[in-house]
Parts: sequence; C-alpha cells; structure tokens
Amino acid sequence: MMRKIAILLTVACCATACTKKQDVMTEAFAQAEAIVASIKQPVFPDKTFLITDFGAVEGDTTSLYHESINKAIRACHEAGGGRVVVPQGTFYTGPVTLLSNVNLHIEKGATLKFSTNPTDYFPAVLSRWEGIDCYNAHPLIYAYEADNIALTGEGTLDGQGSRTDWWYMKGGRYTVEGMPDQITSGGRARLFGAAENEQPVEERVMTPEDALRPPFVSFMNCNSVLIEGVYITNSPFWVIHPIFCQDLIVRGVRINSHGPNNDGCDPESCKNVLIEDCVFDTGDDCIAIKSGRNNDGRKWNIPSENIVVRRCQMKDGHGGVVIGSEISGGYRNLYVEDCEMDSPNLDRIVRIKTNACRGGIIENIFVRNVRVNECNEAVMRINLLYEPGEACNAAFPPTVRNVYLSNVTSQKSKYGIIIDGFEDKANVRDIHVENCEFNNVRKGSTRIAGLTENICFNNLKINGEVVTLSPDK
Repeated sequence: MMRKIAILLTVACCATACTKKQDVMTEAFAQAEAIVASIKQPVFPDKTFLITDFGAVEGDTTSLYHESINKAIRACHEAGGGRVVVPQGTFYTGPVTLLSNVNLHIEKGATLKFSTNPTDYFPAVLSRWEGIDCYNAHPLIYAYEADNIALTGEGTLDGQGSRTDWWYMKGGRYTVEGMPDQITSGGRARLFGAAENEQPVEERVMTPEDALRPPFVSFMNCNSVLIEGVYITNSPFWVIHPIFCQDLIVRGVRINSHGPNNDGCDPESCKNVLIEDCVFDTGDDCIAIKSGRNNDGRKWNIPSENIVVRRCQMKDGHGGVVIGSEISGGYRNLYVEDCEMDSPNLDRIVRIKTNACRGGIIENIFVRNVRVNECNEAVMRINLLYEPGEACNAAFPPTVRNVYLSNVTSQKSKYGIIIDGFEDKANVRDIHVENCEFNNVRKGSTRIAGLTENICFNNLKINGEVVTLSPDK
C-alpha cells in the first residue's frame, strides 16, 4: 500500500497487512555467516623487520622517520613478506605506504605520532575525497593495489589533529585566522565542479593550498586486508577509509577522534567486509558505508556490498551504522547484530542519508539484537532529502528498499523512527520493524514525510504501547 504521510505522531491500535519476518532475518544472518566464512584473511611469513634497524629513533621529536619505516616495509616486501614492527616507545613520522605481504605491527606501548604539516603529505596520490576521484594529500597510512596486507598490534596511531592542526581546514566554526580551509580556498567547490563537469581524474590534482584533509588509513584497490587491535586517535579526516577493497576485516580497533568529519570506518565500494569487536567514539558517523558521489559513483557503478557489523560499541557520533551520503554506486546486503550504542551525542542508531543528486539503489539492510541506552535524535532515520539544494546537472532519485529491524531496544531518544521521502515518488519502501521497544521517546513515536510504500511495524512498542501505521493515512 502506498502512503503519503506528512507527520504521524500517533499511537494506533489498528492492524496492518504486515507479516512477521523472522524467517527473512534467519535466512539473512545465515547469509552473513557465509560471507564471513568466505573472506580471505591475510597470512604472512615468519619474518620480522624492526624499524629501529632501519634508522628510526625512539623519542626524537626533531626528526620524522617515515623514510626509515618505508625502507623497512620495502625490505620486508622484497623478502617475500612478514612483519614490520614498531617497538615500544614514541616515534615521529610522516606518511607511510604499505606494500603487499606486509603486516605493519604496532607493539603494545608503541606510538606513531604523525606530522601535522600538510606539505609533508605531498606529492599527491590517487585517492577519493568525499566520494570524488582525485589526486590529493597522501593518507597518513596508505596502500594502493596491494594484496595480503595488515595493520595490527595494541599500540597507538596518533594523527595529532586539533583545533590548530588539520581540523581548521574544515572552515566554518573551525576556521583559524590566516590558515587555509576548504571553503575559503575554494578547493572543495573546485573538486566537486570538476567531477560534475567530468574533468579527467588526472587533471584533478589538489595542492596543500586546497586544504582537503587526508584520511588517516586509506587502502585503495587492495585485497585480503586486516586492520586489528590498534588504537587510533586525532585523525585529520575520515579515520579508516578503504576504497575498492575486497576481503577486508576490521577487528578489535578502538577509535577516539572528535574532529570534524572524523568518521570511524568508511568502506567505499568495498565487497565482503567484516567489522567486529570495535569501539567507535567519533566526531562524525561511527561507520559510514559509501560508493562514490554523483557522477564518479555512477561512472564506476561499483556498490559496496556484503558488509557484516557485529559486537561493536558506538559512543559519540552522528550515526551508529550509516549508509551514505556518497552512495551513488549503490549498496546491498548489510548485516548488523549484537551491537551496543550509548551517548547523548550519538544522534542516530541506523541512518540512511542520500538525495536526488546521488542515485543508486540501497537495499537489503538487516539489523537485529542492538541495545541502545540513549541516542539524541532517532533510532532509525531514512533521509532522501539530505543536503537539500545541492547543485547537480541532472536528477538521479535514489531508492531505499528492504530494510529490516528486529529486537532493537532503546531507553531514550527524541523519536523512534524518522523517514523523509520524496513528495512525488515512493522511493522508500518495504521497511519492516518488528519486536522492537523504544522507551522514553520524548517528541513522538514516528515522523514520516513524503510518499512511502509498505512500511510495516510488527510488535513495535514505543513508551510501552504498540505502534502501527494506520492504513487510511
């Protein structure tokens, strides 16, 4: 049934045509287990290369030792692979590049502190910035077309981002007088315009003056990747940003980074991904799944797909598990289970954000057994009107379909569910919420705007009462 609903804040007792979807969830999470089992994990020879054997000096605050670290990585790679070890102590460095068959291992008690001088991260390397293909600042840790790689250990990776280092490049309320930022430099606008006008990627070469911050860890076109155990803090920009990767595991990683756009983990156009046992405390989305922005996403037409998120903790962030907004290549098959989320600064639990410039199909989202103590806005928000007024040369309305929530409990929020759809097309459809309970909801059970189709609540309790959508609305 198609519905056009301006705002619905009522608790109704009418029956709907929705049916229970337990069989769908059971089958979905069996598929999730099959995806996890299929992921090819990296394996390394038993060889060790200490960075101190290649010239790195612990505690030296006057020098950067990325040349020593990169020499150790090259030596390990040329020897057939193994572990490059950062031992206990603090080492100062610039950009690091991983190569095939190398595990960069940060020992417990070891810290890599990265330079905050933007010029240290040039010349530019091939990357993506907010979903746009370009040559930009070298990520703090980067790999390109490398297979069988890892970043492991119990040590610390510190990007040293702060109000006066890196984060001022955001502009707006982060502006530091006399320092370049992405707004006043025009760098962000020029890059987006280049993509909209289909300028060749090799001509989109950014400079330090453009002030487009690099991600902390970015692996591009890589296969069989493991990121495990490390503590990452104070990132310039997105924290973990894999692009066009396959067979990726992010396990036991702790992220505490509260700068602007400090997303925790953003797999972009990646396939077969496991994110488990991680802690996210971030200045933006905890996990944000992406597949390119506008023309660049549609040009590649490579969706993110088959991503499993389990046993993670989300604290501060704009969203717990998010799809978008750079999602023009589409997304399919997300499985989230057994996660805990809690913070007055965590805005939403499940979030899908996109708009009519993006296009793409977002489908098959399965979420179960998620415990929420508190979030600021809504347990689930689907927003097809994100960043209204964005300039693009043509409209590509996205579709969101086949979203399932089961056994999600929340103890405090403003809303239960918010859906913002289009006024002229029912591009949000087949949304199922069952056996969920949201308590201390302050402003209303649901807020649904625009055309939707087949929004089904089964045993959804909000503030102790069963909520359904009235068929006549």
